[in-house]
Amino acid sequence: MKKLLMAGLALASLTGGVSYAADMPVKARPMPVAVYSWTGFYIGGNAGWSWGRANTTLFPVAPLLAFPANRDANGGVFGGQIGYNWQVDPRWVIGLEADGQWTGERGSRNDVLGSVRVPTPGNDFNIVTTTAANTEVSLPWFATFRGRVGFLADPSLLLYGTGGLAVGEVKLASQITQTAQLFGPGSQGTNPVGLPVSLVGAGFSDSQTRVGWTAGVGLEKKFSRNWSAKLEYLYLDFGSKTYFFGTANQADVSFRDHILRAGINYQFTAGPVVAKY
Repeated sequence: MKKLLMAGLALASLTGGVSYAADMPVKARPMPVAVYSWTGFYIGGNAGWSWGRANTTLFPVAPLLAFPANRDANGGVFGGQIGYNWQVDPRWVIGLEADGQWTGERGSRNDVLGSVRVPTPGNDFNIVTTTAANTEVSLPWFATFRGRVGFLADPSLLLYGTGGLAVGEVKLASQITQTAQLFGPGSQGTNPVGLPVSLVGAGFSDSQTRVGWTAGVGLEKKFSRNWSAKLEYLYLDFGSKTYFFGTANQADVSFRDHILRAGINYQFTAGPVVAKY
């Protein structure tokens, strides 16, 4: 009987110990955080929109005749980029990037340069001759060569600034039109008589490859080991150049541009994704 009682006490003690251990809280293992490598070559494509501004001065060599003919030159942009990143520590990334863009940027404007009223000898009429210039500025393509410096807000999100050299083709097309209209009665009459007669001059076109600078900001988000997406703003300044130099159509043209574009990149030499706890 005594042996049976001792065995029962031992069993109760063992069961209670097991129950107490089962009731102990267990600390959950933290969720892993993916750590990406940003070092390596990448290539990608992009598309977006531009808001350009062309400031044009017609006849700049004659101050009394100089005529401003400014216009917006907006349009879509698309192209590709290639670059290399160095992740210098867990928080900072530096890199180099080059891109080439094709654009639909263009803007045109028709400006009246002046009118002359001339009485017709022996008649009760006068002729008003109006001279107008139609000009169009376009940016068919541009390329940039930039450095990038970025901060990793988290292992997959890069916030960066960028700047460097910009090269692009700026085209100017111009055409002068003269229109004559007969008015009356009298040398100062304002009632039109008959239909106007227009004389369209020869069209002129000049294209120059311009060199300028660019600066901007952006963000890039990795969503896998090799793939990332970005959103970027760039400002471009191509300065001012003279077109149709030494002719009656000489003009000075400056061109500045604002670009907003989205893109996607593929990184060829991405390191493995490391699970960090």
